[in-house]
Parts: sequence; C-alpha cells; structure tokens
Amino acid sequence: PQFSANGTGCVLSSSSEFPEGFFTPQERKDGGIVIYFIIILYMFLAVSIVCDDYFLPSLEIISECLGLSQDVAGATFMAAGSSAPELVTAFLGVFVTKGDIGVSTILGSAIYNLLGISAACGLFSSVVSKLSCWPLFRDCLAYTISVAAVLAMISDNRIYWYESASLLLTYGCYILVLCFDIKINQYLMKKFSPCCTCFTKAMEENAEQQPLVGWREESGPLICQQSRTDSGIFQDELDYSQLSTSLPGLDEISEDHPSVFTMPEADMKRILWVLSLPIITLLYLTIPDCRRQFWRNWFMVTFLISAAWISAITYVLVWMITIAGETLGIPESVMGLTLLAAGTSVPDTVASVLVARKGNGDMAMSNIVGSNVFDMLCLGIPWFIKTAFINTSGPIEVNSSGLTYTAISLICSVVFIFLAVHLNGWKIDKKLGAICLVLYLVFTILSILYELGIIGNNPTRVCGN
Repeated sequence: PQFSANGTGCVLSSSSEFPEGFFTPQERKDGGIVIYFIIILYMFLAVSIVCDDYFLPSLEIISECLGLSQDVAGATFMAAGSSAPELVTAFLGVFVTKGDIGVSTILGSAIYNLLGISAACGLFSSVVSKLSCWPLFRDCLAYTISVAAVLAMISDNRIYWYESASLLLTYGCYILVLCFDIKINQYLMKKFSPCCTCFTKAMEENAEQQPLVGWREESGPLICQQSRTDSGIFQDELDYSQLSTSLPGLDEISEDHPSVFTMPEADMKRILWVLSLPIITLLYLTIPDCRRQFWRNWFMVTFLISAAWISAITYVLVWMITIAGETLGIPESVMGLTLLAAGTSVPDTVASVLVARKGNGDMAMSNIVGSNVFDMLCLGIPWFIKTAFINTSGPIEVNSSGLTYTAISLICSVVFIFLAVHLNGWKIDKKLGAICLVLYLVFTILSILYELGIIGNNPTRVCGN
C-alpha cells in the first residue's frame, strides 16, 4: 500500500501486479470473461494432474529413501513443494513490485489453509482419516510461534536484517525438531500418557502405526529395505478403483507403471482425459515420471520440476482470477482475502485432499499447518536477502495496518483447529469438514467487513479511485 500526502492509505490494484489481459475491459464485460473462467477451470485440472501424476509419487520416494514418517514428509517436502507459489509471490512483492502483496496474500491464504483446506479434506474424502496427537500439536505450536514472530517484526512497520534472520532461525529449529521427531514423540508419550488420554491412545496405536522406513532397524545405518507400498503414504488399504485419485499399479512393483496416455475406463473420466491431453503431453515431455522403473532414481528432479510447474500454473490461475474479479467489480481487499488467497493455495488443497482420500490424515494435516509455517519463512527469505545483501543501508518499510486483526484471527483459527480435532475424536470426517467450512465463512465475512471499513476504523481504497 502507498500513502498519499494527507496520510490516508490507498491500496494498489492487484491487477497492477500482472501483465495486461488479452481483452479490453469492455470486451470482457461483453462476454470475454467466459474465456477467463474456462482458463481458470483448466488450470485447476492442470494442478490436480501435476500433483497426482508427478508431485505426490516423487514425494513418496523421497520419504521412503530418507526414512520420514507421514507427518514429517507432509510438514517438510510436501509443504515446501505445494507452497512454491507463495514463495514466488513473496519474492515478487519484495523485489519486483515493492508492495505488500507478499504479506497480505500469505496472511490471507493462511486462514484459508487452516480452515478452508481442513473443510475440503473432510467434505471431499470418502474415508475417515485417523489423526495422531503429537504431529498436530507440534505443527500448531510451531505455527503459533512463527505468527507471533512475524507480528512482532512488522509491528513498527520496519524490518531489519536481524529480524528476518530470526525468522530463518525459527524455521531451522522447526526442521531440527522434525529430525528428532521420533525420539521427542516417544519421550513425550512416556511423560504425558498418564494424564492425557489422546497420548495413551497414541501409545497403543504406535505399535501398528510405525514410521515409514529405516527406523525399524535397531542397528546399522538407515537402509531402504521396504518396497514402495510399505512406505505407508499411498498404502492401498481399501479398494480405491472407484476414485480418480488412485495411483494404479503402485502395488505391482514387478510391472512397470502404465503410461499416462492409457485411456481410463469410465465415460466421465474419458471426457476429462481427452480435455486434459494437451497438459498430459506437455508434462510428459518436461517431467520425468518417477513411477516408471526407468526414471525411478530421478525422483528429486521430478519433485523440483513439478514444484516449478505448480508455481507457473498457480501464477496464471491467480492472474485470471484477478482480472475476472476486477471485471465483476469485486472490491480489491475482498479479492485479496478470498479469491487470491484460495488461488495461491490450490496446490495445497489438491495435494491434501488427495492424501486424505487415501486415509492419511496425519500427512494432510501436517501439510496444511506445515505449509503455513513454510509461508512465514517465505516472508523471511526475500526480506533477509534484501536487508543483508542488497539494501544494507536501512530497513524495509512495510505497512502493518490491519495485520494485528489478521494475526489474532490466525492464532484463534490454530487453537480452534486443534480443539475441533480433539473434540471430534482425532479424526477427519464430514462433520469436522462442515464445522471448518462454517468457521472459514465467518472469518472471511468478518475480515471483509473490516477491510471495507464497516467494522473498525480501517477505510482502505484502491489508488486512483
């Protein structure tokens, strides 16, 4: 946001962050907007194909080779990959547009991540996923600390190099905790199992729900001995043939994975398959398919290129949503909190729903909260690069008006998610999904009313209007 001479704040139009559209405003109003909606739907389809065919399978092999448990894989690699768009947004905000787009988009999408994606996982999953107590507590605590750190940093509207460095340090500590996750988990369970029933339950289930790989060997280094299906992320415990999200052939290690050009059986899926052929071909030519034996060892390349594709698709998606919102006359602040926030979080939503449908609740929840912790780090990296190496003379100026409200909302939503899961018996189901959806709508409506100046004293307007 910029400040005019008389001190009233005005917000730059978010379409100024993007290239010009390919229709004039009048052509869009005369029906050109339909083209934008078609592109938006097509981008949704593209994200789900990248996640399903390349991103999640590469994640599975990474987890298997590093011996990560489901929740740690969700909080680290999955969160980093699916949050790539937010990192790109933050870099654009700091270096290119020099606005606050990074701060507002990241804080806006954080509430959507916590409540909106939890709602999607509950409502769109036909499987009831069981959750463990420790991973959710660990991620929520890390997230609350990172929100508090960002709030403390931007309270004086200035960011110094040592403040942004402390954000990176906080994330480093979080990764360190994840490295020793198993030991910390076992210690806490021994300590708290008498007074906390959810820990006692977790103790009982711990025998059957062992971590994925490697940790089972008492002696010797970490060795990858298990087959792909034993890694637990994509375990086919039920018959998923009716779900389009199933990854066929994961259980047949001897046979090679079927080609992406194999036509599905069901009629509806065939129509979708034909429509998405251009995307399937483009991705097939640019990303090695690590589910096939030949590309098996290229899983890191698959992971990185699919994360880059996710960022590119999300950029186009957010650009189209911005222009469509402007054509329909949706106010700027409302766009930032709703459509843009949800737009940048599409990959997180798709990835979380896909793993929740496989019954892996821990991985879905750790991705939701872990990607928010990663988003806070996304603010730290560009700030640190700019203050420590590029513009060393002084701090970065940011406008933090209204962020106090957002941060309080965030902390409330973290506490709410934890309590809701606890009261729901540590499972993700339709009931939890519906509750999260209602709460997300309440938060969004209150935020919009605040942004429009109906609640509180925060009249923001778009520059030039």
